[in-house]
Amino acid sequence: MDKYNVKCLLCGEVHDPHAQSCKRGDDSLLRTYYTAKQLIPGDLPGIWRYYDWLPTDGIIEEGSGRTVTYRSKGLAYALGLDELWIAFNGYWPEKDAYLMTCTFKDLESFPTMQRLREQKEKRVMVVASAGNTARAFAHVCSITGQPLLLVVPAQSAHRLWTLHDDNHSICLVTVDGDYFDAISLAGDISSREGFVNEGGARNVARRDGMATVMLDAVLTSKTLPDHYLQAVGSGTGGISAWEASMRLLEDGRFGTTLPKLHLGQSLPCAPLYSMWHGIETVDPACPRGMYDDVLFNRKPPFAVRGGVSDALEATGGTIYAVSNKEASRARELFEDCEGIDINPAAAVAVATLVQALEAGNVKPDERIVLNITGGGQKLLMRDYELKQLPVSLAVSAKDKEAGIKIVEKVSEIFGLQDDGV
Repeated sequence: MDKYNVKCLLCGEVHDPHAQSCKRGDDSLLRTYYTAKQLIPGDLPGIWRYYDWLPTDGIIEEGSGRTVTYRSKGLAYALGLDELWIAFNGYWPEKDAYLMTCTFKDLESFPTMQRLREQKEKRVMVVASAGNTARAFAHVCSITGQPLLLVVPAQSAHRLWTLHDDNHSICLVTVDGDYFDAISLAGDISSREGFVNEGGARNVARRDGMATVMLDAVLTSKTLPDHYLQAVGSGTGGISAWEASMRLLEDGRFGTTLPKLHLGQSLPCAPLYSMWHGIETVDPACPRGMYDDVLFNRKPPFAVRGGVSDALEATGGTIYAVSNKEASRARELFEDCEGIDINPAAAVAVATLVQALEAGNVKPDERIVLNITGGGQKLLMRDYELKQLPVSLAVSAKDKEAGIKIVEKVSEIFGLQDDGV
């Protein structure tokens, strides 16, 4: 019997396990359905302990990091909460946390890479990112040697570091524009011969990798929470938490009610918040002025079947907008209470929790899971030398020849023939 199958949420048709969209053209995400209906963690490293609910037929052993969930004392006391569980994603040796890019994007990159290896994919993988996703894919590609083209906004290039000495499999291109410009350019390149797109929110490996945050939290606390909180850009992490919760309901051992999703965005550029609340769209100058621009995506998977809107409606959840001042205060509060540094996006999640409590949407006596999507970089810098990825090419989003220039640079770096790209 197959480990899993992949179905369209609109037509219900079973698709090729590596498909990223419905062949009938339905505007729907595909979803994995696993043969194992109860999750029994395996004796495998890191994220692979959840192998039965990951869409792969093997593992990358070097991917030994995973979410580490613990019950909060400090932050819970400061906020007057009875049961706050922190799902920490980052580097914190004291808690056996070893996500080596200090972000939960590692949870996406390793399953995605494993599926490419199973397909014996030799083409250049294309990833667009505002920073954290690119860093995670650079990490795994440095391990596996998979040729990788990273397309990132120029202002995000400082986030592109690794721990590896050998990064010859990576071509980093910066774009004078925002994240959407990077996505558009990456989409153009990946449609050409010799390139393959990693798929974004439509890639079930990415979503099911992120879903392990909820799996770890529930297996640690022994029950589904009443509330789940996370900062989001595209909202894919929220979708993943919803999908994981549905599987855990079907498991039958952890409760009968879906956790409510509370998703946070960073002002002044919060498209998902605007879409959900039916207000004016964000300023075209975005992402300028954001506390963390990795949380900005002009075209998130909101209305698509199985997307953010469906996830919020199914769980009775909502979206919050966090100011820079609120995020800064929340970051200071968390670090003082919990004793670990966190990334700006995680600070937005903490501020979201504060807002949810003040609004009465979350009650102090309810069970809460707070996803800290990145942290521990100060500790990592203490223990390791961070190596900045060199920029291979800089282009303008307005340059009509940008795509050609990138293809030429990739061919030069990876020694591809003209007909190979």
